[in-house]
Amino acid sequence: MEHAIRFHQSGGPEVLQWEEIKVGEPAAGEVRLRHKAVGLNMADTYFRSGMYPAPIPNGIGVEGAGVVEAVGAGVTNVSVGDRVAYTGSPLGAYSTSRIMPAAVLLKLPDAIPFETASAMMMRGLSAAYLIRKIAPLKKGDTVLFHAAAGGVGLIFCQWARLLGIKVIGTVSTESKAKAAKAAGCEHVLAYDDFPKHVREITGGVGVPVVFDGVGKDTWQRSIDCLKRRGLLCVMGTSSGAVPPIDPMLLVTKGSLYMTRPALADYLADPLERSELVSELFGHVGSGRISIEINQRYRLEDAVQAHRDLETRKTTGSSIFVV
Repeated sequence: MEHAIRFHQSGGPEVLQWEEIKVGEPAAGEVRLRHKAVGLNMADTYFRSGMYPAPIPNGIGVEGAGVVEAVGAGVTNVSVGDRVAYTGSPLGAYSTSRIMPAAVLLKLPDAIPFETASAMMMRGLSAAYLIRKIAPLKKGDTVLFHAAAGGVGLIFCQWARLLGIKVIGTVSTESKAKAAKAAGCEHVLAYDDFPKHVREITGGVGVPVVFDGVGKDTWQRSIDCLKRRGLLCVMGTSSGAVPPIDPMLLVTKGSLYMTRPALADYLADPLERSELVSELFGHVGSGRISIEINQRYRLEDAVQAHRDLETRKTTGSSIFVV
């Protein structure tokens, strides 16, 4: 009998339940995947809490890596025995085995272990589109990245260093400051009064882009860090949702721009997805970018894992070892 974490109502971590499930045979266009490792992401908490709408009851989790055990009719992109990884819908990654669409699976290079893959698909591809697609960043630019010691932040900082982009990062603890610096973050700030320090670092000009994954607690001060016609990229809301913003605020602060992107929209085009995946796999496979897995949990300990994530006790990436 297989097992999975499921939730039957929205709420806090306590709504997650460890259940026995039956996993049948794949239909046309589907595969049966045996997980080796599963990713833990902040987005998982959004689905669980109801911030992101999802049918209930449901499984949870959007990222994993494992081995294809069976394929349905018409599947040509993967075969039985292939090492694969994925990120995205449908929900249900917190499971020992599952049926899922073959189209979302990516063949995993031998140089990338299952655990690394499960920790890097969402975070790595998020860092990829943030640095490659959100704004035309170039060598010598300086940006502000909140939660620089998080899973996405550590990858972003390493990638930025490769491209010659300077990162000012915010962190909540000294240990996270050390991790961000080791990843290439040039200036590491606490959340207290960070706009003042950003202005000092940039000679009073501000930064062209702020990448804000914190949300409610930081968005307004993030705006104060932007140069004229700068861009606020709210790519997460770990502290809570950003309230509605009056467009006049953007005008009075210097004709600013704002975007709230989602990874799925940057993977929807096959060519763009292929480009981002190829660059990510190349950097990780060669060792140019390392994936820091600092927390490992059992699937049945998902409640504690979510509590740790939401109280910012984690650094780098977290995974479930299956």
